[in-house]
Order: sequence, then C-alpha cells, then structure tokens
Amino acid sequence: MDAELKLEVVAREELAANVIGLRLRRPDGAPLPAWTPGAHIDLVLDDDLIRQYSLIGPAADAAEWHVGVLVEAEGRGGSRRVFEQLHPGVVVRARGPRNHFELEPADRYIFIAGGIGITPLTGMLAEVDERGVPWTLTYGGRNAASMAFAAELRERHGDHVTLLPQDEKGLIDLDSLLGEPIDGALIYCCGPAPLLAAVEAATSAWPANALRVERFSPAEPAEPTSDEAFEIELALSDVVLRVPPGRSVLQVISEAGVDVLSSCAEGTCGTCETAVLAGEVDHRDSVLTPQEKAANESMMICVSRSACPRLVLEL
Repeated sequence: MDAELKLEVVAREELAANVIGLRLRRPDGAPLPAWTPGAHIDLVLDDDLIRQYSLIGPAADAAEWHVGVLVEAEGRGGSRRVFEQLHPGVVVRARGPRNHFELEPADRYIFIAGGIGITPLTGMLAEVDERGVPWTLTYGGRNAASMAFAAELRERHGDHVTLLPQDEKGLIDLDSLLGEPIDGALIYCCGPAPLLAAVEAATSAWPANALRVERFSPAEPAEPTSDEAFEIELALSDVVLRVPPGRSVLQVISEAGVDVLSSCAEGTCGTCETAVLAGEVDHRDSVLTPQEKAANESMMICVSRSACPRLVLEL
C-alpha cells in the first residue's frame, strides 16, 4: 500500500492559460520516492476528494515533485480546490507515485499530446532524448496560450516537436502521422477523449500493442455489460462476500471492514488494482492494456466485475 506523505508547496507558477504548476517537497527536505516517466501521484485534498496528477519530468530531482493542474470551471471540484487552496507554504497530503503508463523499450517513439496531456509525456521526452532513440512529439491545444511547456519543448528539442494550436493550424492530421505502421515503433498518447478515440481509429492497422494511452476519464464500454451478482473470496482474510447488482467489489469489501486503498472510483487511476488468484474478470477499467486484461492477473475493483460465479482475490 502506498504510504501517505505530507508535502509542502514550495513554488507555484502559471504554466499556461488556466494551468498552474506546483512544486512539492517534504518539509524536512528528505528525498521523495523515486518515479519513472509516465507516473502520477494522488493529491488528497480532503478525505473524499482525491485527484491524480502526472509528474512532470525529467525524473532526476529526488527532492521535489512537479505537477501541472488544469483548472476546470466545469469539473468535479478538485482542480478548483487546488487553485484556491494550494499556495506556497501550504502542506498537502500525497500518495504514490504510481505508474500504469510506463515507457517501454522501442526503436522509435511517436508521442501525441492534447492540452494538459503533455504532462506525463515530459519525463518520457527527457528519457528518450538522453537514450538517443529517434522520436517525435505532435502537441495540439485549443490555442497557443493554453499549451503548457510548448515554447520550452520547441526550444530544447527543435524539429522533434510539432506544435499545433487548433485556432491557427487546425486539428492534428493523424492520417499523415499514423497512416503507415512503422516496425519497432511505439505510440504514446495522452489527452482528451476525442483525441484518444481518433488516435485509436487511426492506428487500427498497427500491431495491437503499439499504442499506449492514458485517459483523464473512463472509456466507453465497447459492448453492453451485465450486472449480475457474484461471490468474491478474499484468500488472505478467509472471507467470502456476495457482490449484488448495483454494488462494486470495492464497496462490498470496504463495507466488510477490509482496508483497500482507492482513489478515482472510475477505473482510471490504478490505485485499487488487486491481484486475482482464480476466476475470470469482466474488465471495465481504462488502465490495463488488452494484453494485461487477457492475462487476468489483476483487476481494478472499483469498476470491474466477475465473468464467473466466484473470483478469488489476494486480499
């Protein structure tokens, strides 16, 4: 289970229109847990208000974490709380880091970002640039003022980076960018749901494992899902529980007094990932890859259910 840390906001900056950056340190200056490109942390803004923010790279500074927050007027309240309350000197609870968007080895990388989706890619760009592996970044946003790190990335990496503010240059031409599969290449994409859907459609001819995405919101199910009751056996607790229709595995386990760390309750953050010892899972999360879902070794208990009468979990 992730340890909860108390971190002090040591700096706050405006990264772009409606985007603020926070730099976080331990009050005693002790090193923070190591992280890898693509990782995120939880900010515990209240006992029932937890939000995930990607760590901004490079990942070399063990004393400081840097996150970017898009302040959404029509959001669920987390970003507004950050904007209103987290100023230099304020202490905030944090958990992590956690990474379900790992940078895997490849011969070439194609990075695609939309808006605040640039944040998890920043550490990846630094990593692949240091390795000397060929890469490109195509970065779109509503307008130039909304695109955090745009000028800095262009200045540092030159022609590796293509900036496409939509009001000036239109949408990303995905057919040109992704029309032909490239042997040995991986595609990493983060941004709003329409961009991810368009990238998934544009890569339909690519190998199944070539595209890696990170989502801000749950993906729509590809087909209708059932809501039948089933049993869960908690192998470490020697308990069998019934999960009725309309209740999640996480809710049932928590009500039974078994402590499980959770956060988004939407299947997007990976906090509640739990090992599966037996049974077939009806995966409904937006975290695991198709290959990981097929392996059936873990599940996100906040949204996924059982495709068999009983699941055995390592809890």
